[in-house]
Amino acid sequence: MTVNTQPAIERPDPRAFGLPVVEQAEIPSELRSLVARVHDLIDAVANTEADGATLAEAAATVEGLTGRLNVARRQIGTMVLRELPGGDTEYGTITNVVSGDTNPAAPPLFLDVTEEGVRGEVTLNTVYQGPPGLVHGGWIAAMLDQAVGSASSLATSPGLTARLEVDYRKPTPLFTPLEVVARVTGTERRKVYVTGEIRVNGEVTAEATALMVRVEVP
Repeated sequence: MTVNTQPAIERPDPRAFGLPVVEQAEIPSELRSLVARVHDLIDAVANTEADGATLAEAAATVEGLTGRLNVARRQIGTMVLRELPGGDTEYGTITNVVSGDTNPAAPPLFLDVTEEGVRGEVTLNTVYQGPPGLVHGGWIAAMLDQAVGSASSLATSPGLTARLEVDYRKPTPLFTPLEVVARVTGTERRKVYVTGEIRVNGEVTAEATALMVRVEVP
């Protein structure tokens, strides 16, 4: 197994495969504001104890707004092109459930390039709760999957998760800044080996090992 992480191929442009691409800087500020407000709405709905009349009025309002927004929808698979610190670029699906720019359900987790791999911080509320006061294990796995995938793609070339193993070391709390990191540890032909961790105040609460397989592009 080698540890050479130089890209085996030039990163493909999704437009060559019929997928629309939106540059991150071109996402309207009004849409970003709406995403943030709906993100807050999800939390409010999950925790509300408002009276029935208020709930019925809110439901009707949301139904009306949903109809207005559904008049124009993006093509499935739309990608966003992100400019990363240091001059690198990254493509991602714009509605990615972990880090999608326009997905109100996303935490969101934004990962930056580091000398070792990738790193990001995120604080989760009760929308992502499993046991009382703790992050759901599925979301922990999802964030680690996102991190190892980004680390692999940026260090080599785009690929898919073939295997992800997560060890839950300690409970991961809500309402606490979480550090998410990942790095490539080696490559073998199309295989990319990656590790990642979630840390709270420097202490590892969950860690992952992953095997990514680089996609062969015609």
